[in-house]
Order: sequence, then C-alpha cells, then structure tokens
Amino acid sequence: MTLRMSVLASGSTGNAFYIESGDEKILVDAGLSGKRIESLLQQVNIDPNELSRILVTHEHSDHIKGLGIMARRYNLPVYANEKTWHAMEGHIGKLSLDQKFHFNMEETKTFGKLDIESFAVSHDAADPMFFTFHQDGKKVALVTDLGYVSERIKKTVEDADAYIFESNHDVSMLRMGRYPWNVKRRILGDSGHVSNEDCALALTDILTDRTQRIYLAHLSLDNNMKDLARMSVRNILEERGFHIGSHLELHDTDPKQATPIYEV
Repeated sequence: MTLRMSVLASGSTGNAFYIESGDEKILVDAGLSGKRIESLLQQVNIDPNELSRILVTHEHSDHIKGLGIMARRYNLPVYANEKTWHAMEGHIGKLSLDQKFHFNMEETKTFGKLDIESFAVSHDAADPMFFTFHQDGKKVALVTDLGYVSERIKKTVEDADAYIFESNHDVSMLRMGRYPWNVKRRILGDSGHVSNEDCALALTDILTDRTQRIYLAHLSLDNNMKDLARMSVRNILEERGFHIGSHLELHDTDPKQATPIYEV
C-alpha cells in the first residue's frame, strides 16, 4: 500500500496538508475557506467526498478557518487534543458529538495501516502538536509552527523519507521589515516560528540516506521568498555535506497552489 501526500496550502494565510493510505484519506488542518480547500483537493484529483477524517494541530485561524465547514459538509470526524478543542470551539461553529474525538499529545493512533504519532511543539497556542506518519517502513514528518526544534523533536522526526518543514522567515528581512517590534519578537522567540537558517541547521541533525524530499513550509509572505528560503537551506545543507540533487530534493510550498501528489 502506497503512502501519498500533498501540501495543499502552506503559509501565513492558510495551511492544509493531505495524506493518503489506502482508504484513509486524511486532511491535516483546514486553514482556508471550505471552497478553497475543495478547490485545492481538486487540483490534485482528490474528491472531498472521499475524505475520512480531519486532524488538527492547533487553533490558530490559519489552521482551522474552514474546519467547521469541511467537517459539517462532509460529515467528517475531527481529532484534536483537549486544550485545542477548548481553544477553538467558539471559532468552528457547531459540530455533533459523534464528530469530536481526542488525539492526545505524544499518542499514536492507527487508522487502517497508517500509524500517526503526535508530538508537542513550542508555539504560542493552547497545546500545539504536529505529526509523523508511518506505514510499511515509510515515514513522513510534518513539522511547522514552532519557535525552535528541540532535541526531543529531532529524535521523533529523524530519519524520515519526506519532511514538510517550517522555513518561515529570513531573520534580516524580519528585523528590517514593517512589523511592529512586539510581533517581530514573537516570531523570533521560542514560541514563534523557525527561520530559514534554523530550519537548515535542524535538518542537518535529522536527515539520513533514506530522506528523499524536503518541502519548505509556512513561508512568511512579508519576511521571506521561495528563492531565498531554498538558497539559504541548500547552502547550509551542502556546507554540511548533504548534496541536493536527484536523491535529496528541496521543494517549495505555496499558500494558493497544492504540491503535486507525491508517492513516498
């Protein structure tokens, strides 16, 4: 059975990730309008009617904007941890009790043949967590919305076949940019977002020979550019002995365009 995935949207304006294993067709986060999420799924030939469930990483609007709409429209079960449920309940509209499920921090749930492991991250949300996906020896790690990459997170996500990894900002662009200082301080802080440089340095600790793809994710519209993120990450990886080429590929993500389906 093949593990298939697409980064439907990634960035400050909205995030959604799709992963598929057999009959399990899972949406992780729904941070755009329902109509937009449907359109992004159709870009990669996925019928929204075939979705099996939605997982939620945290309650920020760029991760839950269309959650209630998608869950109600397609009668989908939604999984989040208890504090996230409390934090987002007033923002997603009414869901029936039989749609609400708990996915606790540091827990592994199995859907079909897909094992999904949750792990805590440092971010200014109620109880933010992200996921690794495991099937038949394959591993995909989704790692965004964190202020820094701890040793514990590195241990959890190391040795994956594919990464969706935060490369949020260029530090110089952010420092010189138009954001007020309190916002800059939040982004640069331990519960903010990972910079291009810190993304690359974390990757050098966790990549192995099995890693084939890195998707640079959650780029800031104001404080980053795709070319700059790719160049910054590539330069550091190659300085540390990782060759970007046919075996290890760096890929962009986009807030408005889904990445083509990738078979892990």
